[in-house]
Amino acid sequence: MELRIFTEPQEGATYDDLLAVAREAERLGFGAFFRSDHYQRIHPGDAGPGSTDAWITLAGLARDTDTIRLGTMVTSATFRLPGPLAISVATVDAMSGGRVELGLGAGWYDGEHESYGVPFPGIAERFDRLEEQLEIITGLWTTPVGDTFAHDGAHYRLDHSPALPKPVQKPHPPVIIGGHGPTRTPSLAARFADEFNTPFSDPDVTGLQFERVRQACEDLGRDPGSVVFSTCQTVAVGADAGEVTRRARAIGQDEANLRAHGAAGSPAEVVERLQAFGALGATRAYLQVLDLHDLDHLALIASEVLPHVA
Repeated sequence: MELRIFTEPQEGATYDDLLAVAREAERLGFGAFFRSDHYQRIHPGDAGPGSTDAWITLAGLARDTDTIRLGTMVTSATFRLPGPLAISVATVDAMSGGRVELGLGAGWYDGEHESYGVPFPGIAERFDRLEEQLEIITGLWTTPVGDTFAHDGAHYRLDHSPALPKPVQKPHPPVIIGGHGPTRTPSLAARFADEFNTPFSDPDVTGLQFERVRQACEDLGRDPGSVVFSTCQTVAVGADAGEVTRRARAIGQDEANLRAHGAAGSPAEVVERLQAFGALGATRAYLQVLDLHDLDHLALIASEVLPHVA
């Protein structure tokens, strides 16, 4: 299982905070550094410096790191038009030498939309827009050089697009889709996803959702084995019980709840938790690290968890 570091900068983090974590994750051998795509704090508390823009910071990290993969978990389809988003991601892919991945979702946090004047339609329309965005972005990326791309949908219309620039990765940067929806989410994953992620769920829920995606692939005539399956878990690992308690408190989490529904405890306990997802077919785990100043936490995970699941 590949372990990736996943951060939530909207809770209050500067670019330098993110850079420090990304460089340490790279040094320690984690597979990727991912960040959320939100514009304001979600949980109560001190907002600190506020959030940063996901794709602007990833562009900076593309130049300030060397080998680690970079991406969003996930970009909201409500935030950006699909054509310009395809250009942004292709640009960062080139800046990174082909290390970028795009997680794309329908969007859900109405508060940030209200705060920054971003339209927030109902859930059915958001999923309609997500579907069109996936069609457009992958279509732009895979249109042969010299040809043009067109799309005439309910929400977006593109005509004679030069479909440039192209990303470095071929046929395109990996597309990640995730969520818990029982029908439309698996269907979109079967059509568009290189990776499917079930976030913040226990193994039973995760296994059920993985099976829905596999069935959707089979219904479409796609090999389910062509999809990477992954989990996302809030993490708090400690060398002893006191360190686990300290790390849970530092991120405002109830330790008992975190042990039951996240990846918390001793290194051995967290290894066991991750192996349960591996038994379901997950080959990647995104470890949600909420205290970005606790770099010793990353070092402990790298030395005591990573070798036992890699």
